[in-house]
This record gives sequence, C-alpha cells and structure tokens, in this order.
Amino acid sequence: MTTMATERESTQPGAASLTRILLLCGAIAGPLFLFIVLIQDYTRPGFDPRLEPLSLLSLGDWGWVQIVNFALAGVLNLLYAVGLWRRLHPGRAGTWGPILIGAYGLGLILVSVFRTDPSNGFPPGVTAATHPSWHGAIHALGGLFVFVMLAAALAVFVRLFLAWKQRWWAFYCLASAVLILFIFFTGFTNAAFMARTLRLATFIGWMAASMIAIKILYTPATTDERKHDIVS
Repeated sequence: MTTMATERESTQPGAASLTRILLLCGAIAGPLFLFIVLIQDYTRPGFDPRLEPLSLLSLGDWGWVQIVNFALAGVLNLLYAVGLWRRLHPGRAGTWGPILIGAYGLGLILVSVFRTDPSNGFPPGVTAATHPSWHGAIHALGGLFVFVMLAAALAVFVRLFLAWKQRWWAFYCLASAVLILFIFFTGFTNAAFMARTLRLATFIGWMAASMIAIKILYTPATTDERKHDIVS
C-alpha cells in the first residue's frame, strides 16, 4: 500500500506538468500566430493588409515565414488537443473538444503545405493566375475546414463551461463560434472587404481557442481529472 501511494504521488506531478505544458501550447498558439502576421503586414514589400488576405504572405521570397507560421500554429494546436484529452476526457467536451481542436491544427498544417495563388498584384512582379491552381483550391478548402472545425470546437466548449457553471465563458465560446462563421462566409460577398473580414474572423477564432486554453490551464482539476492524468 505504501509503495502504491508513493508511486501515485511521484507520477501525478509529472503527468500534471506535462498536461499543463500541452495546454500552454494552445495558450500561445493564437497570439504567436497573429504577432508573426502583424510583423509581416508592415515589413513585406508591396503587401497591403487592408486589401490582401494573409494567406498571400506565404508567397514570394519571404513566404517561408508564413508557411512556418501556419505549420507551427498547427503543431501547437495538435499538442493542445493532446493536453485537452489528458485533462478533460472522458468528461464534458473531453472527446469532441480535443478531436476538433486537433482537426483545426491539422487544417493549419494543410494550408501551410498547399499555398494559395498570387492575386491583387502580390507578390510584386508575379502575374495573377487566371484560374485557380490545384494547390490553391486545396488551400481554399483547407481554410474553410479550419474555420468550420474551430467553430465546432468552440460550440463544444459551451457545454463544458455550462457544466462548470461558467455562463460568461459559455457565452463567449458561443458568440465566437457564431461570429467567425458569420464573418468568414459574409466576407466573400464583398471582395473589397474580404481581406479585413477574414483577418477579423482569424483574430476572433484564434484568440478564443487560446483563451480557452488559458482558462482550463488555471482552473483547478477535479478529482476525476487528476486520476485521469495519472493513468495517462
């Protein structure tokens, strides 16, 4: 009995620390992505963030920076999904929350691999394609997948925060899910505002995912969640 108790005491801190590190990956994923985009907005020659979608940053001589940014955000969210699974499964949002956040992360990696097509005169000196390329089409579908998966994940977390009696957090998740879908789809109806609306949807969605990570990170684990951490 003494040996088993000692093993539990030695295992729990390590397991809890790993879970916290994984959740921290989700906490930094959104702000880091947006910070890197913001730097590029005002340092890339010929790029106008008011007119051009951020995906165009993947093109040109410095396009590798945004490619890495997409991929890094994807990897961080995959690690975040593992942390959510360790912390929440099999409770509320403990299955679909991690799965959908993981899908969101995979979508970001997908759009890093398959780049969009040149448009709106960017990159400078490159003629815009008259028809979408196959990789540009995959990028566009990947972007749709990213926003839908993230909105679905936020909707799932509404149940978690209602169960925790955190109604304002539940409202925040629901409002964020509705807003990013509304802004994302309505943005395509007006080409002049599409770049700005997509950026707004990105800011709302990416930050919501990170804010949830921070909230869960600093919410004390229940007894059942601590037991699951030991098993994991």
